[in-house]
Amino acid sequence: MTRSTPDLRQASSAGRLLRLHEELIRLNAYPPDEATLSAVRQALSRFRRRRDLARFRNRLRDTGVAGTVIGFPFFWPTARWLVDRWPDRIRIDWDSYTGADRLEGFLYLLMPFTESIALDDLVMTPEDWLDNFKNPAETDAAFLIRRVAAAPVDDAWREKLYEDLGLPLIIDPAPGTPDRTEARYHGIAASYQVGPLDRSRPDLPTEIARPPRRITAVSRREGHSLIDMARAAMVTRSRDLDVFVNADPADVQLIEDGGGLWFAAMGLRVDKRHVLETVQGFLILRSGVPLGYVLNTSLFNTSEVALNIFDTFRGGETGRIYGRVLAMLRLLYRSDVFVVPPYQLGHENEEGLASGAWWFYYKLGFRPIDRGILRLVRRELARLERRPSYRSSLDTLNQLASENMYWYLEGKRTDVFGRLVLGRVGLAVSNYLGDRFGAGRERGMTVCATEAAELLGLSSLKGCSKGERIAWSRWAPVVLCLPGVDRWSAEERRALVEVIKAKGGKREIEYTRLFDQHLRLRAAIVELQS
Repeated sequence: MTRSTPDLRQASSAGRLLRLHEELIRLNAYPPDEATLSAVRQALSRFRRRRDLARFRNRLRDTGVAGTVIGFPFFWPTARWLVDRWPDRIRIDWDSYTGADRLEGFLYLLMPFTESIALDDLVMTPEDWLDNFKNPAETDAAFLIRRVAAAPVDDAWREKLYEDLGLPLIIDPAPGTPDRTEARYHGIAASYQVGPLDRSRPDLPTEIARPPRRITAVSRREGHSLIDMARAAMVTRSRDLDVFVNADPADVQLIEDGGGLWFAAMGLRVDKRHVLETVQGFLILRSGVPLGYVLNTSLFNTSEVALNIFDTFRGGETGRIYGRVLAMLRLLYRSDVFVVPPYQLGHENEEGLASGAWWFYYKLGFRPIDRGILRLVRRELARLERRPSYRSSLDTLNQLASENMYWYLEGKRTDVFGRLVLGRVGLAVSNYLGDRFGAGRERGMTVCATEAAELLGLSSLKGCSKGERIAWSRWAPVVLCLPGVDRWSAEERRALVEVIKAKGGKREIEYTRLFDQHLRLRAAIVELQS
């Protein structure tokens, strides 16, 4: 044990044991020297075998500590992922399940029709039914999830049917199951922390002017590993994030920022991409240890950014990391406007309100544009000036956080993601399809694909990849709704074809760049949503 290593003696309470665990994780991410790092990693590798952990195991449920139980109603992709990897460690949490009636009716859809004889004539609880249906070597969760996977429906229906059940799952710990204790990406070397952490407030223009050091595309195999790490980081914190569960291993990049800080960038699979905007997730790593994540949505040279630093690392370098996130997004998307959505600011989010998130972003230079919110800001600032000890109430903070905040790098403009109502584009498309095809949407989509190809001068889709075909099908009715598209030049139409193909390409970020460069397309989308 070194001077920097915490006291590893047996803890007298669950709280003290958890605090020891968190300090070890912090030192794993920010080690002061090689000797401390070696001692810390050894302590973490042995943590699940500690006697005090056995004593306090039940009180540490849902903490993500190695050797403890995790429970959560995970999304369908995560439930399937868990059962594929640890089928004997996943079970249903019947004590907290409130959807037994829904599950009972659902069983008819999952079992061969012959078994309806029993379902029709006998009365049992869903727990008892599953116990009778499954193999003795299967867990109830593994059986049910495998039956859902075998149902003769497409993935979208399967996901909806499963998630309507609201099924809480329990992960029983074993070596190899997800935990926070030893979570680390081994492809990144440790970076030693010399001196105190940088807790200063960043100057955003200065930070953005300094891009990350390098971006490296990883192999599909490494992409899988990083996605699994991101998914495990969510599971161990009783969360689920769509961008990680549906990430494409072929669209993963590692971004080195310097000073031990890295971002693992993950794009969505083609079938899960949005029609217009681009959504990307980033796992934040320091010395390979997950610190948090970023959810970014981009279009119109705008990035809507949601940053989440995990509890263990809050109060550390949050401001500095946020500045580096914006520098990274500036490099990737050429964004010159950054948006913080209401939930991130604390709206209807108790954790965000309590942390003072709204004032954190205000002090960085973000501002609301809503007139009512601006009046409220002036009132709060006046009170603060009169009484420096004044603090806004939680109700006031919730009001302040009810609208987006914006930060402009190169001057204000209105064609900004977050100010544009892209839902109106979708409504225009729906009205168009309804007026022409009514309930015959499938035929309508086929007709639109053909007509859009003719309009844009695309002779055939034969040379297109599967992803490009998906993107073309989804974009075709949008193309036919674009105001004045029939008057575009041949070059502008060809450029639109490339935009659509890029939406179905390997890296969705290329789509965003091409879209943002197509001024005629941008103007048409703005007009369509107005």
